[in-house]
Amino acid sequence: MRLKQWAQESGVAYRTALNWFHAGTLPVPAVQLPTGTIIVQPGRRGGGLTVAYCRVSSADQKADLERQAGRVAAACGQRGITLDRTVTETGSGLDGKRSKLMRLLADPEVSTLVVEHWDRLARCGVEFIEAALAAHGRTLVVLEAAEVEDDLVRDVTEVLTGMCARLYGRGSARRRAEAALAAARRAAAPPRRARRGRGWERHSHEKRSLAPPHLRIYRRWHE
Repeated sequence: MRLKQWAQESGVAYRTALNWFHAGTLPVPAVQLPTGTIIVQPGRRGGGLTVAYCRVSSADQKADLERQAGRVAAACGQRGITLDRTVTETGSGLDGKRSKLMRLLADPEVSTLVVEHWDRLARCGVEFIEAALAAHGRTLVVLEAAEVEDDLVRDVTEVLTGMCARLYGRGSARRRAEAALAAARRAAAPPRRARRGRGWERHSHEKRSLAPPHLRIYRRWHE
């Protein structure tokens, strides 16, 4: 296939793929014809297909999705992993009905599934998916162990919104979920030290001097 078609299927910009080809970092074999056309020759192995899966939570993260696909392709090239194709999808990590991921998991020809982070595959239960793949001789490759915190906030908001919708109705669910997150952030923030004015020590001394004599003696004795 042409390099432009490969770039579209892999979820990366054609200019990025062209730069990779000239730099020698394209993660798949490719040759340039005398006419200048670059032909990609994905190597299919006897063990099946190697497919990368990239995901973001919302449609306004389209640029992030393309960058994620580029990082995955570059990392696979550095590790000697040849990708047959890249599948990109938009949806929550808590959504169990992502159609593209479901087709990948159900396709027996896909022997190796590559993701950038654990949570790109799913927010919860990735260990079960990995065990199910291993039981059928398939492999899950996670390039980075860290989580993506921005999407974690979105997923938590989605969970709270669903719970509030059940309790209070859909009208105020989003507002209540955001208020709960704001309260959690305030509770987790370090406490602020109270500011003391210039006359604090003087006023404090005056208040202490107004105490009855027996209390002043008691305080001096124990100070």
